[in-house]
Amino acid sequence: MQRITISLSDALANDFDAWMQRRRYENRSEAVRDLVRAALESDRLAEPEGHWCVAALSYVYDHHSRDLAERLTALQHDHHDLVLSSMHVHLDHQSCLETVMLRGRINDVRSFADSLIAQPGVRHGRVNVVPVEVESGHYQYHVHAHPHT
Repeated sequence: MQRITISLSDALANDFDAWMQRRRYENRSEAVRDLVRAALESDRLAEPEGHWCVAALSYVYDHHSRDLAERLTALQHDHHDLVLSSMHVHLDHQSCLETVMLRGRINDVRSFADSLIAQPGVRHGRVNVVPVEVESGHYQYHVHAHPHT
C-alpha cells in the first residue's frame, strides 16, 4: 500500500468531512479510496469498447400491460448469454419489480438494458454497471470477473 498526502482548503476539508459523516465513513482514507475508484470506473465506462462488466438492471413494470411480462421474459431468453439471474417481486396488484443480474461486454449489456427499459409499460428502469477484468483463457460461459478497484 502506498501513502499519499493531499492538501485541501479549510472550506473543502470541512465539506469533505461533512460528506463523509453523512455517508458514515470512519476515516478519510477509505472515503478518498472510494472516490478514486468511482472516478476510475467512470473513465472505464466512458470508453466501453471491448471492456467487460457485471451489472444489475432493475425496473418496475405494469403487470397488466398487454403481453409485457412475456416480452420481457423473451428478451431475457434472447440474451441468455448476458443474463445470469433475475428476481421478480410483486409490489401491488398492478406493479412488479424485477432485478436482472448481467455479465458481458459493456456495450452489449447497455444495449440490452436500454431495449428492456424502453418497452412500453416499463417504468423506473435503471442499470448499475461495474467494469471488470476478465481473465484470459476463460470462455464466455465460465468467466472469472474481477472488479478493477
